[in-house]
Amino acid sequence: MIMRYIGNKESILDKIFSILEANKIRGTSFFDFFAGTTNVSRFFKSKGYQVFSSDILYLSYCLQKAYVENNEDPAFPSLLPLLPDKGGCSLFTRPLDLVVDYLNSLPPVKGFIYQNYTPGGTKNLDRPRTYFIDDNGGRIDAIRMKIEEWKVAGLINESEYFILLACLIETIGFYSNIAGVYAAFQKHWDPRALKPLELKTIEFVNNGLENKVYCADSMDLIRNIDVDLLYLDPPYNERQYAPNYHILETIAKYDSPSVRGVTGMRDYSDQKSRFCRAKTALEDLDKVARTAKFRYLILSYNSEGIMPQDMIIETLQKYGKVKLEQFEYARFKSNNNGLSKTKKTVFEQLFILEKR
Repeated sequence: MIMRYIGNKESILDKIFSILEANKIRGTSFFDFFAGTTNVSRFFKSKGYQVFSSDILYLSYCLQKAYVENNEDPAFPSLLPLLPDKGGCSLFTRPLDLVVDYLNSLPPVKGFIYQNYTPGGTKNLDRPRTYFIDDNGGRIDAIRMKIEEWKVAGLINESEYFILLACLIETIGFYSNIAGVYAAFQKHWDPRALKPLELKTIEFVNNGLENKVYCADSMDLIRNIDVDLLYLDPPYNERQYAPNYHILETIAKYDSPSVRGVTGMRDYSDQKSRFCRAKTALEDLDKVARTAKFRYLILSYNSEGIMPQDMIIETLQKYGKVKLEQFEYARFKSNNNGLSKTKKTVFEQLFILEKR
């Protein structure tokens, strides 16, 4: 599954990797500074790197725990004996498939997601929220509540817990009535949002190494970073990521937050990135380059980003040799407005710093 996410690099990772290979940028350890959906971490994990990753969003941490830190399919030894025997399962059926099948059989529950993000749950608002149809909102609640119940009862371990949360987080985007992000819902129903939600399984990469993940502001970790490749893929405009994925964050935490406004936004004041302002972005880029321990720093940055190309080069050149590579690719779909209605592509810039 490819989760829709601002700045998702899934489609251009092979190109990025080929550029690094052509420049003989190699090593054994890799730090993904803004992990997001973990696509970059997973890619370099599949290439045999020991991967470290971090993101301030808890939804990303759930994905990191499942995809990056974890190296194997979950077995669910404590849970499986308690699930109904459906019959017809072969010895080759994955335990994860059996657990997901059970979760898909649960009846909807009118929990927090139903009450705040479906038309039925918000019918008393001036403008009811239409992120999910009623049935799917209730199904999300039922699945999320059951996962939490199993965790509290000790029927699933930490790894199994985060794997199931990752399955849910990855699934939701395919049934959400949004144009790409959760900062707003659509007036009219997208056909995919009308389909009955069916929880999907995820796949894993085993690199046989001890990979480490964090839920933190990566800037707080830089003094502890010591890797061959330090990869930065920061926000490139003034839009904060947290409000764009507030519903996924709430589903991941399931903490029943106070929400406000037309979209039911949770508070995100402690999750703002300084990379969303040009001045503070350059200050933090300088701090990373100066403080972190690495052989190579790779900054992947959109050509329309708020940090000017010349200022990036000037900042990085203070700490070593800098090379710029760039290539054209299709822009993120939800950004296709204004200028982008006529301009369908942008350039991805790779700033490669070899630290002296």
